[in-house]
Order: sequence, then structure tokens, then C-alpha cells
Amino acid sequence: MSHPYEIETEHLRLRQWRPADYPVFAQMGQDAEVMRYFPAKLSRQESDAMAQRCHDLIAQRGWGMWAAEEKATGDFIGFIGLHIPAAELPFSPCVEIGWRLARAAWGRGLATEGASAALTFAFEQLSLPEVVSFTVAGQHTFGARHAKAGHAAGRMHFPAPSPSREPPLAGALPVPHMRGRWPSLSRIPEPRPAAIDPWPPEARK
Repeated sequence: MSHPYEIETEHLRLRQWRPADYPVFAQMGQDAEVMRYFPAKLSRQESDAMAQRCHDLIAQRGWGMWAAEEKATGDFIGFIGLHIPAAELPFSPCVEIGWRLARAAWGRGLATEGASAALTFAFEQLSLPEVVSFTVAGQHTFGARHAKAGHAAGRMHFPAPSPSREPPLAGALPVPHMRGRWPSLSRIPEPRPAAIDPWPPEARK
């Protein structure tokens, strides 16, 4: 068990998950626009299992897909953070960056702000040599958001992992994906963390 890190930006607090976040996250999982690029909406049981898994991974490592809280209101608005994909990918092992925000938080630059802070944490605190991201090909806003944050992204296409093995936690879909890589300033050996399934069996369909 590790003491959970928290990250503060001008408008956001990235923190450990709390029980009060779960029902709000469940509402997000039923929003057709929020879940547009995912195979299906989440049931309350699936949503709670995913939130609990995010909580448990942060408790274990100290970092992960943090709950995103808007500082001005104290409202939970989704998650932003880092994750170790369990699926075997062409560039495994790796750490990915991802986010999912409630519609009320869209269009205000909060995803860019939080993702930039998470990348800084990855490079400066975890000393990672790179961070990856992947999403459904054609989801142009995903790449545009990285461009706004000043991150140069290289792209490659690859077959998606089977959704039965690891349903999407952040920006993945069971179709070909894009991958972005951000080089760090320090050149150190790539860490090879153990793969941890982000989606427990009871949450799978």
C-alpha cells in the first residue's frame, strides 16, 4: 500500500476516489455522449466496480486514474490520470494517460489542464521515459487536446485488445487505435511494472 499522491492545478484537484463520487460516476456511465466512443453504457454495478478498481490501484501504487474535483465547487467531474494497461500491446509494458469527464465539464480546458499535470507527474515524479495514449481512430478531439497541451504525438495503428480481456478504462475501443508518445527529458531504462487487470471479472459482461 502507498500513500496516495494528489495533484493540484489552477482549477482541479486530482485525488483519491471517495464513496460520494460513485453515484456521479454512474450517471456519467449512462450518458450517451460521454460514452459515445465506448462499446456500451455502464450499469451501476459495472460503474461502481470500475471506480473501486481505480481507488484500489491508487491505494496500491499511490497514483492512477485520479478522481478529478473542480476546486471552485468541490464537485467530482470524472477522472484524469495514469494507468498500466493489462492487455498485451505492441509497445507493452507502458503507462497510458487517460481521462473521462462529465459533460458539464467539457469545453473549459479542464481535460487539457489535468492531463498536462498528470504528464508532469509521470515524468518528474515517476521518472518515466515515455507515456502513451490511445483512442479510436477518427476521434480528432483527443489528438487536438494533446496538441493544445503542447505535446508532440507520433501515431501508429494496431489491433485492439479483446474487450473480454480488458474493457476500456480511458480512451480505448475494440477497433484500431492511435498511439501517441511523449519523450521525457531524462533517458532512463523503461520500467517494467507487473500488469494489473483494471477491470475485475465481476464487472465484465
